[in-house]
Amino acid sequence: MKDIVIIGSGPAGLTAAIYAARANLKPVVISGNLPGGLLTQTTEIENFPGFPDGIQGFDLMTNIRKQAEKFDAEILTDRVTNLETAKTGHKLTLANGDILKTKVLIITTGAVPRWLGLESEDRLKNKGVSACATCDGAFYRGVPVIVVGGGDTAVEEACFLTKFASKVIMIHRRDKLRASKIMAQKALDNPKIEILWDTVVDNLNGDLGLESVDVSNIKTGKKSNIEAEGFFVALGHVPMTKLFKDAGIKVDEQGYIIVEPNRTETNIKGIFAAGDCVDSIYQQAIVAAGMGCKAAMDAENYLEEG
Repeated sequence: MKDIVIIGSGPAGLTAAIYAARANLKPVVISGNLPGGLLTQTTEIENFPGFPDGIQGFDLMTNIRKQAEKFDAEILTDRVTNLETAKTGHKLTLANGDILKTKVLIITTGAVPRWLGLESEDRLKNKGVSACATCDGAFYRGVPVIVVGGGDTAVEEACFLTKFASKVIMIHRRDKLRASKIMAQKALDNPKIEILWDTVVDNLNGDLGLESVDVSNIKTGKKSNIEAEGFFVALGHVPMTKLFKDAGIKVDEQGYIIVEPNRTETNIKGIFAAGDCVDSIYQQAIVAAGMGCKAAMDAENYLEEG
């Protein structure tokens, strides 16, 4: 039986692996479908401490993985298909049929952005299309950008982008924002934000990068084309937690794993969670890494007390 198994290999999972490995707990990391997590698909990262000139997302995660392996963390390129919990340990079934048993489990499976689902959207990801204004907003200084969505997140993204963009166009399929009144008023009062009501996105145009966006008014049927170099989808995130919910781990109404206040332990003893599968607010690499550190330390204390 293993001491610690970590599911997920993004900043939270690999940071947890570094701390657990340095504590001589010989952690096993199950990398999942996307080794290194979503950050490997991001281009330049300018807000992760320690890299004044920025770093590519793939390079950052490669470095963190090497650091974990340096301390003898074992990383398996596989995914978990089933989880059975018990007081005496937890049993994981992998996609290749292998069975792992562990005293402690740390879940760091993250969350994925909710996209529109357009082929052109997928083709232009990281070429003008993003789901993180905090990550990529600074790349769009002095040019027009678009934000899709009408909730608090969309308003926050739009307001943040006004620091850089020449103009921010919000596209919302309804005739009023879903955001809280205070947040909605911020968007309405900002002279750099224009809101297109009752509007949906039909297509994104561009080859090497985004050039314009085709939209339609769902009430009038009128179609139009908007020139923009940045396109930010702010429709929320989907936490990757269904497997764990089915195993009895408590999640909130959005699907995020619930942990003890100021801790990382779930409702099931010996199971901890960290990163974007827990955090519905910040969803930043540095925050996820910090939570991974906390999870490993909580797990180490649990093993010592057990």
